[in-house]
This record gives sequence, structure tokens and C-alpha cells, in this order.
Amino acid sequence: MGRAGTGTGGAAVAVVVAVAGPLLLMLLAGPPPTAAGDSRKSDIRLVSEHFSQSPQKLSFYSWYGSARLFHFRVPPDAVLLRWLLQVSRGSSPACANVEITVYFRYGAPPVINPLGTSFPANTSVQSPFFIKMLQSNASINISHPAPGDWFVAAHLPPSSQKIEMKGFAPTCAYIFQPDMLVVRAVEVFILEPNVPLPQTLLSHPSYLKIFIPEYTRELRLELQGCVSNGSLGCPVRLTVGSATLPRNFQKVLTCISPTWACHLFLPSPPGDRWLQVTAKSLAGPHVLVAFRAIAALTACRPWNLNSQHLLQSSPNQSCNASTGLLPPSPGCHGLGRSSRVGGGPFCLVSYPVIREDMDVVSVRFWPADRVSVLVRPATPSVMRLYLSTGMDSGGSLTISLQANKTAITNNTLVAVCLNAASPFLGFNTSLNCTTAFFQGHPLSLSAASRKADLIIPYPETDNWYLSLQIVCPESPEECEQASVLVETTLSLVPCLNDCGPYGQCLLLRRLSYLYAGCSCKAGWRGWSCTDNSTAQTVAQQRVATLLLTLSNLMFLAPIAVSVHRSFLVEASVYAYTMFFSTFYHACDQPGEAVLCILGYDTLQYCDFLGSGVSIWVTILCMARLKAAQKHVLFLLGTLIFAMSLQLDRRGAWNMMGPCLFAFVVMVTMWVYRCGRRRRCYPTSWQRWVFYLLPGISMAAVAVAIYTSMMTSDNYYYTHSIWHMLLAGSAAFLLPPREQHAKPWACSQKLTCHYQICKNHQEDLYTVT
Repeated sequence: MGRAGTGTGGAAVAVVVAVAGPLLLMLLAGPPPTAAGDSRKSDIRLVSEHFSQSPQKLSFYSWYGSARLFHFRVPPDAVLLRWLLQVSRGSSPACANVEITVYFRYGAPPVINPLGTSFPANTSVQSPFFIKMLQSNASINISHPAPGDWFVAAHLPPSSQKIEMKGFAPTCAYIFQPDMLVVRAVEVFILEPNVPLPQTLLSHPSYLKIFIPEYTRELRLELQGCVSNGSLGCPVRLTVGSATLPRNFQKVLTCISPTWACHLFLPSPPGDRWLQVTAKSLAGPHVLVAFRAIAALTACRPWNLNSQHLLQSSPNQSCNASTGLLPPSPGCHGLGRSSRVGGGPFCLVSYPVIREDMDVVSVRFWPADRVSVLVRPATPSVMRLYLSTGMDSGGSLTISLQANKTAITNNTLVAVCLNAASPFLGFNTSLNCTTAFFQGHPLSLSAASRKADLIIPYPETDNWYLSLQIVCPESPEECEQASVLVETTLSLVPCLNDCGPYGQCLLLRRLSYLYAGCSCKAGWRGWSCTDNSTAQTVAQQRVATLLLTLSNLMFLAPIAVSVHRSFLVEASVYAYTMFFSTFYHACDQPGEAVLCILGYDTLQYCDFLGSGVSIWVTILCMARLKAAQKHVLFLLGTLIFAMSLQLDRRGAWNMMGPCLFAFVVMVTMWVYRCGRRRRCYPTSWQRWVFYLLPGISMAAVAVAIYTSMMTSDNYYYTHSIWHMLLAGSAAFLLPPREQHAKPWACSQKLTCHYQICKNHQEDLYTVT
């Protein structure tokens, strides 16, 4: 007899499934449904729970790190899941209506591709489930959601190529917050195997669940004795399994005709967990329907090659791969077609797998005996990959198989299936790798192709099973004594091939959940930076590096002018800027043309500091201050730049603020001299025409290019022009030396052929 229960028992990890039934109801916008036909609103067997997370600011999409990820956990026995999506934006004029894309996935972060780039070869990717929001709020309902991890990701449209300086371009903040409302059943009937469970339906559905042991070959659900108000009809709909996204393989059994057998077969159901079953009447709100539900499980007896068997079996006692003979050793005995234990046949050979954690989102799997897996035609060879920790879904699962060259023949095929939640065991009837609630990933090894690879980005949180079996589609008799050794390389990596030479693997975090993504450069795109449709060639990379580095040689002009006019402090600042800007851009380049003499962050800081101080000292030099005042301001400005760049290196006003102060000082000094001399300062029209106006024009063009014209595509050219214009304007704007004395004038000659040289401007003495 069945009994009502509230506990879950067993594992609560849900299965990965694909799209099927009409039970996924999507409602965009609007309040929760209040139609009279909604039987849940007055059902006392249901309780509701509300989960929320802190909002995040959305970004325009450029790579996976631009998407904002949210991680929720759905409790067991949930019958309805409602996502409430709220978007708020700032009140500035720059806040326009933009399209927000929201993705949903069960078991792992969604694999998205807004830019339409290509994935690496042998990558299996499912189309994501997403909606586009044009309004401020939206909602989505999912009936019978799978318990476990659910992920929501959101982003703004793809970003433009324009490089905008922080503080100049108007910005708008778009804040996104999803809330999760769950309706959960507190009265669930437990359906025991081979025990009829009477049920009566009137206006509310009935919620049942059955525990599926591990390695269950088949589940059979059947309705018996179904009557409706005394008639023989059976207006009942059974929904088996839980809904997942992006695909849903829920099974729906509708029983209407009394002459049909009302039953459902589920091959290889997910093991070691509860399976949810919902029975709903189709006869109307006031029609009584009674039936009995019966569940029958077909057990699967695995042959476990445990460590004791492996230790007792020497290499000479192992299964002979060349002849297919099976000596009576503990590791190989009883794997034939007629082998039985306790009257039941072996359905698979389970190879023990060692999980070795290497690093964050980095795991390696290998057989316990560190040898190849023996594959035979009688029963599948199965390896279980433990990816159910909850922290393994943020990387990429890589599968690499290679068959022995001499063991596989022309008519022999090694069929391989990779499935989550339960192994695929039906190689003798089909090769589609489909289990009860999962569409597996098929692979094959043959004489023509002895190697197979598979990559699964962000695998679902679950136990994964790799099943291998020899099949002979053309001549089955050749498979009787066949056996093949298959070498396996199984691993979970943060990024495939570490994102290659043109990408950087970055570890991302949302609260306590960690996942990885590739940030590409040099025009390369894609999930693993393998899409070269817009990539730069090596020649283009070298040209870009030469432009950005050699353009700094223009600072030789202001250095020479400064030395000639005895502005030694200014000359040292320009030399500092030229040196660090050259090597910063040599280190900042993607791809092959890279040279880093110091750490990247150090070079970047020194480059930004040198650029700001160069502008600072140039403007103050034009002010013609007294030497003491000028040097105090030089030092004070350098300290202010060092502090502001440490606070925010990309902030526009951190650099423009001190420069504007220096400009005010210069204008004040010029106006003071104009008032005292009763004439315009500088007094010479040649100074204005040949020096000041060209220098000011070059500086204005440089600022315009730096703030509004740079894009990702023209950065190498426009930034090189910025270097040359900045250095050229400094050379033109530096004032002439003082006219009352020549620098380094020799005031006295000694008979010993030494000269004491005096500089009246700087009060410096030297012996030459």
C-alpha cells in the first residue's frame, strides 16, 4: 500500500532532459495567473516559497564575462516555478530602451553565443532557452521543475567597438534582479515497486513519486482499474519526470480509451533519485476518476571491477583482447552473454574511475588500474564520471578515445555514448544514445577512424556515464569473439586549451559559485578563441606593435628642445614617458609580438603616470613661474597624479582635473603679465603663429582622437597618432629660454685648461 510522505530520500540531483510536453507554460509580463481553472490556488497540499538574490548591473555583451549570472536551487517536490524578472534603469537622458536578453538553464550556466561565433571542433552545444525583454518586468512559469541548480544569465546587446573614456561618454545603469517563486507539494504519495497505489481525482491533481535505484534497466508505469463516475473511460493524464531547460524530455501518458493498455516504458531511468509523477483528471472539475497506479522496475546487475579484482588480476590474467577468450579470473569471469548471478544477467561491466582534483574547475578521470578499457560485444563497458559536486559545471568536459590499432577490424564498430544521470544500455537495439530523460552524445571508433573527441561546455551537475560496446552492423557473427582496448583521456578543464595563444582564461565568480570563460584578443572570437573570421594576421600584429612603440620616438623632439632650452626636469619627464609608453605597448599586444620587461600592471601604471605628468609639466612650463614655484608644483602634481591613478586608472577626471588646474595657473600668469606690460602675452606674433597655434591645434586634435574617435579596430592607428600629436604639441608649446643669459655660459677660464661654467637660469655649476 502506498503512503503519503514529505521527505525526499536518496539523491536529489535531477536529470538533464529535452523539450517535450505542453507543461512548460511561458507567460511574458503580467501578474500570476488567476483563472478559475487553476486548481493550485486553493489546494492546501501546496506551499509557496520565495527566493531572491541581490541585483546586478548589466553590461553590453563582448564576452561571457559580460553576462551577469544568477544561481538558484529549486527544492524537491516543486510543482511550479515562477521567475519574476525586474529591470530598472537610471533617469539620465542617456537611458534609452534597450533589449535585454535573459537565458535559463538547468544544471549548469547557459552556453550562449550572442555574437554568432563558431565553437571548437567536436563541441556539442545545445541551443539555449532565452527571452528578450522590451519591458521593465516579465515573468516565466515552468510546471514541474527539476530540483537542483538553476541558472539565469542576462546581458545587454553586443557592445560597440568604440573605446569610450570613462567620465566623458554619458552612461546609463541597467539593474537586473530575478526572483524565484516556488510552489511545492507537501503531500506526495510514494509509489512502491509492484504495489498498486489507489488514487482518486476530482478537482486537484495527485502528486506521486517513486525511488529509482541505480542501474535500473527499465521502468514500467501502468494504470489499472480506471473508472470515471462508473463508466469504463479513463480520462487521466500522467506526467512523468521534471521539466528542465533548454530541453525537456518529460513523458506524458494520456489514457482515454478503455480498450487500450495504459502503460509507459522508460528505458534507463535516472538512478539513485526520486522520480516525480503527476496524475491529472481530464474529465472536468466535478467528475470523479479512480484508478490504481503500478510501477515495475527491471533491475540491472552490473559486474563491478572493483580494486580487489584489479589487484588479484595480473596483466597475464586480464582479458585477452586479441582472442576474446575470458580466463576464469575474478576480473573477467562471467562477462559472456549467458553469464548470470542469482538468475539475473549482467547488463554492464562497471570500470572503477578515480577522480583526481587538480585545481578549481579542473578534474582528471582515469581507470583505477591505469590501463585501457576493454570493450566487448556482450555487454557495455561503463565508466562513471563524478560531476555532481555542484562546483564542476563551470568548466568544459573533454572526452578523448583512441582504439587499439591491431584489435579493431574493418567490420567492427565501437559505439560510444556519453549520458548524464544513467548509462545507455541499448546498443543491441539502437545507437541513438537516448535514455529515459536524456539525449546522449554519440561517438564511434572504427578501422577508418580510431580516435574520437568530444567537448561539452558547462556540463550539467550530475553523474555522467561513458558507455562503450562493440557492434557489427553488417556481420554480427564477427562480434562473437571480438574485443578492443580503448584508451581514454577524460578531464574537466576551466578553458579548452587554455583559450589558445590569442585568449586568456579567466575565473569568474557569482557569490560562492565559480566558473571560467575566455577573453579573446587580436580579433579572435568564439567560446575558446578559435574563431579567426575577424582575426589579425601575424603581419598585422607586428605592424600594430611597431606603430604603437615606435610612435613614442616622437618624444625625442620635446626632449631635444627641453635640453637645448635648459628645461632638464621636463626633458627627464619626457624621457620617462617615452620609455614606459614604448614598453607598455610592447607588453600590451596580443598574440606573438609581445615583450614585457616588467609586470603588465607596473608598465601600465608608469605609462599612465608619465602621460599625465608630461602634460602637467608642459603647461606649467608655459606659465613661466619662478624656479622654486615651478619645481614645487612639479612635485606636488606628480604626487597627485600618483594618488589619483591608484584610485581609478581609467577615470578621465583623474587626469584632466590636475591638467585643468595647471591650465588655470598658466592663464592666470599670462593675464597678469598682459596687465603689467599693457600688451598681449606672449608678445611676439611669430611665437603665436609658428609655435603656439600649431601646438594648441595638435593638442586639440590629440584630445579629440583620445576621447571620441578610438575604436577596437582602429586603436593601433589612432593611439599611435595620439602619441605623435602629444609629443609634437609638447615640442611646439615649450617656451623659449630666458634672454638675459645664455645657458651653460663660461664665466671664467682657468690656466689648467678647466672651465667653471655657470648657468644663470638654474644656478648650476659644472666643471668641463
